[in-house]
Amino acid sequence: MSVRYDRRYRTLDKYRFVAGFLAIPLAFYAIFVISPFVQAIYYSLTDWSGGPVANFIGFDNFVKMWNDERFWDSTTTSLTLLVVAPVVTLVLGIFFAYMITAGGRHRKGQAISGVAGSSLYKIVYFFPQVLSVAIIAVVWGRVFNTNAGLVNGGLDLFGIKGPAWLGGEYGLALIAVLTVICWSFVGFYVVLFSAAMGGIPKDIYEAALLDGAGRGTTFFKVTLPLIWDTVRTGWVYMGIQALDSFAIVLVMMPSHAMKVTPVFLYERFREGQFGYATAIGVVLLLLSVVFSLIIMRLGNRDRIEY
Repeated sequence: MSVRYDRRYRTLDKYRFVAGFLAIPLAFYAIFVISPFVQAIYYSLTDWSGGPVANFIGFDNFVKMWNDERFWDSTTTSLTLLVVAPVVTLVLGIFFAYMITAGGRHRKGQAISGVAGSSLYKIVYFFPQVLSVAIIAVVWGRVFNTNAGLVNGGLDLFGIKGPAWLGGEYGLALIAVLTVICWSFVGFYVVLFSAAMGGIPKDIYEAALLDGAGRGTTFFKVTLPLIWDTVRTGWVYMGIQALDSFAIVLVMMPSHAMKVTPVFLYERFREGQFGYATAIGVVLLLLSVVFSLIIMRLGNRDRIEY
């Protein structure tokens, strides 16, 4: 028997074929993704100030961070955004997606149908995604402007004196930032969840309607369980986006009003504290990983095949 038909030879040939395709992508991934992470961890343990010398100082940067009140203030804000922004955004995204997909009146020959003009709504909701984050921050900074902003102008019509949203109390600044983050990303999740809901077979909805299920029952018993994997993935993605709200806060907020951890990191870089700033980046990485693991664990359910 020829060696080409030997089982071990065929297995080796299969692995060689697979390795040939994966070698170049894995090499690029190692160079441009893994290597920067490794370098960041190394520099977080040094006193690097941007020059050619970086002395190893162990965990001094992390001890300094632990005793830095400014770090804890910014991290508290980032964690608040990490918890609240995904919940608000995903709830709004699921609601609008359900209305677009199944929230309309029953039409002849269709088990479910979206509200009138649902295709137009998808485009309208997705519109913020095509705008630069910097433009969004500038526009919303004008909207929340104390003297000439749209929000306070609307309050004036009812005889209410509008507050200083961006430069006053911390709570108002947090509400303003949350509003902008949720507005910026809700359209993406409307389109994402609409696509997931559109993949549910209509036969399942027809069976639910024949059993007398209303819209609420259909949503909680049929739609939400069947798109749960998409919701969980969106939860992780939105949490990371909320944690990285650098551009919105930097452009829109006065420096004294509120900071998030990425802005605090950026300021340390500008001061030449590269080692300390890199240590803050490592902590942000750990926060992202821990958040992802928690959501994947909490959101883990038996997969429903359909």
